[in-house]
Amino acid sequence: MNSPLLTDLYQLTMAYGYWKAGRQQAEGVFYLFFRRAPFGGNHALAVGLEQVVEYLQSWAWGERELGWLASLHDPGGQRLFPDAFLQYLSTLRFDGYLDAVPEGTALLPGTPMLRIRGSLIMGQLLETALLTFMNYPSLVATKAARVVHAANGDPVLEFGLRRAPGPDGALSASRAAFIGGCAATSHVLAGQRFGIPMRGTHAHSWVMSFQEEMEAFLAYAAAFPGSTVLLVDTYDTLTGVDHAIEVAAAMREQGDELAGIRLDSGDLLSLSIEARKRLNEAGFPDVRIVASDDLDETRIAALKAGGARIDVWGVGTKLVNAEGETALTGVYKLAAHREHPEQPWQLCAKLSDDPAKGSWPGLLQVARKVEEGKWAGDTLFDEWQRQPKPEGSPLLVPVIAGGKLVMQLPSLVQVRAYAQAQQAAMTIEWMPRQLAVSEEVQRNWEELRKFRRQN
Repeated sequence: MNSPLLTDLYQLTMAYGYWKAGRQQAEGVFYLFFRRAPFGGNHALAVGLEQVVEYLQSWAWGERELGWLASLHDPGGQRLFPDAFLQYLSTLRFDGYLDAVPEGTALLPGTPMLRIRGSLIMGQLLETALLTFMNYPSLVATKAARVVHAANGDPVLEFGLRRAPGPDGALSASRAAFIGGCAATSHVLAGQRFGIPMRGTHAHSWVMSFQEEMEAFLAYAAAFPGSTVLLVDTYDTLTGVDHAIEVAAAMREQGDELAGIRLDSGDLLSLSIEARKRLNEAGFPDVRIVASDDLDETRIAALKAGGARIDVWGVGTKLVNAEGETALTGVYKLAAHREHPEQPWQLCAKLSDDPAKGSWPGLLQVARKVEEGKWAGDTLFDEWQRQPKPEGSPLLVPVIAGGKLVMQLPSLVQVRAYAQAQQAAMTIEWMPRQLAVSEEVQRNWEELRKFRRQN
């Protein structure tokens, strides 16, 4: 997945066009942001920086990629890319600058997640891959944070591997869900690769492979006496609960304890209440009730409001597929360029009658204001601007400078903790509603708009 071919064809045709026009020394400043907050909310978590850094550090055009590009032809039969351009590509490495918000940062729409400064050709070739690495994980992490918030302190387990958009999407989803606050995953490869805690029970097929449900439960408890969670809804849920209680009693006689039962279908509200009643009456108040079955933040909130006695929530399909959104509206825009390093920067922006489709000019940075430990507001400004900088701490920090990594990336556990702190720093009363824009950035944009309309 770290191939430089992880891009759209038009990025390559534009790169060739720049090269053909003799603009190899031209530089650009690009920034990546999302236009609209997902799920009807007002923010998203920025996730994917570690993958971006890994990609940029390994980005190179090898013989395999260049050989394939050499085989491409246009509809008229002419080679799409000449050898001289492919030779130029073979020399490219990421020798520019990456500034980014720390992974897990909560952001308002329009806030730069990443800022790339380097050759115009290189910045163009990186666009699609950077959006790919940021858009989907940020969406899933934001969804996970909403689910975890709805669970209100109950552990949430990510069970989405089998319903994820492909194996690579499944890995991204498990990592992002953990950052968003999920306590564990069922995904073994994600556990191995990222160190995410793993949890699981057994399938209905386990029960169905035995003659009797009790036989299946006893066999599983014998195999995993220290972590037995029994799926009780294969045939009749409440009968399954009673069988689980019998197994719990047998385990206790052996010095072990049943860890939990799982409800995966039916009326989770009434079944969880009755299951809790039976478990308590039988002397097993510490046996936890795990629930799954197409859960999301809306359904979890409704079940909790109704008094459901559920201790752990297993969320899969609607989490890894970000139910409610098809994609994060992430975009990547050029904000300044110059033809030669000795020349002054020329500001640029996307103009549109639809404000949501436009972009801002400049070397964009964001100042975050915090009051009494709460997120009080963000202001977009231009680091080149002459007037005093807005109040607050800059969100974008140097990650790669001149092609060299200058930031020690945090561990996944540290990223998760930071994301949790970000969530804790906002409340309905304190949550900013809109990104503020400095007067100078607005003025630069107005001047650009006036110039473009006159020319």
